[in-house]
Amino acid sequence: MVNFNILVVNPKDYETQIAVYDNYKLRYMIGRKHTKEELAGFDSIYDQVTFRKDIIMKELLNNQFGLEEAKIVISRGGLVRPVQSGVYEVNDQLKHDLINSPVGEDVINIGGLLAAAVAAEIPGSKAMIADPTVVDELEDIARITGAPGILRKSIFHALNQKAVANLHAETHKLKYEDLNLIVAHMGNGTTVGAHRKGRVIDVNQGFAGDGPFSLVRAGTLPLGDVVELCFSGTKTKEQIECLITHCGGLNGLLGTTSINEVERRIKEGDERAKLVLEAMAYQVAKCIGEMFAVLKGEVDAILITGDVAYSDLVVHGILDHVEKLAPTFIYPGDNEIKAMAANALRVIKGEVDVKTYR
Repeated sequence: MVNFNILVVNPKDYETQIAVYDNYKLRYMIGRKHTKEELAGFDSIYDQVTFRKDIIMKELLNNQFGLEEAKIVISRGGLVRPVQSGVYEVNDQLKHDLINSPVGEDVINIGGLLAAAVAAEIPGSKAMIADPTVVDELEDIARITGAPGILRKSIFHALNQKAVANLHAETHKLKYEDLNLIVAHMGNGTTVGAHRKGRVIDVNQGFAGDGPFSLVRAGTLPLGDVVELCFSGTKTKEQIECLITHCGGLNGLLGTTSINEVERRIKEGDERAKLVLEAMAYQVAKCIGEMFAVLKGEVDAILITGDVAYSDLVVHGILDHVEKLAPTFIYPGDNEIKAMAANALRVIKGEVDVKTYR
């Protein structure tokens, strides 16, 4: 049997990622795919927890991983109440807020629940989350809107944005806390953050708010048209919420969430697909420009990350607009697995304290 001390579990829409670490060393990683038909039998994402937990435990046992030394099971945080950056143990209050999210339903909400379910099967281990999407470091001025009673919220890819920012700093033998950075994460959703000396002082509200459209998010919309749609009688509240959070973007405009599929269509002469992909890159560039203004032009680097950053067409579309603003670096992929493992290891080594979610 092979022992390990960190287990990373990362639920995605149609995949459960599993990674086994022994301190810095990655022992094993796999992504177990789930078909739409396989998940259709569950009434909600929360009903998938036991199903995914059983897959993880079977994977560990089939590959002869001993559970005796496992100390931390860590996953992504969900759409809970605003928190400080850091690592949190999964407690009853966190579980409650993951299930009864004050923001909305998304697969990331089962991350902490899944970690807790797996940790319950491993004596002596603890379930944790790191840098959930609701990390809030916004300056007060960034919260104000022109509508009384409505404030902008900090909902973004905190885990990967901070991981990439730290990676960039380490690569250049600098400290994250000494840098001003703009980090653009492009995936199912797209968030662009202004990082000033280690704090994300402004970022677009990436789940059900403003910013560029993405693979599935509609992004910023003309509010008058949204109001008309809400009262047109043609769509239910649930359908409009889906349009904003999961059924918009490339999914709504082109009927696919695959960048490879869109690029194939473009190569075959699909002008509509070309225009939509260019528009997505254009909107990301616009948002980078906004964060350039937030940082008053004092920007050490622009970092482009997320799975969409593997697309040369999208990246070049962004660079065409922003490369004169500051040195620009590409870090493709979501880096979430490594970031979660690194956070768990810092806990094991006593370098960071585990926070309590309240």
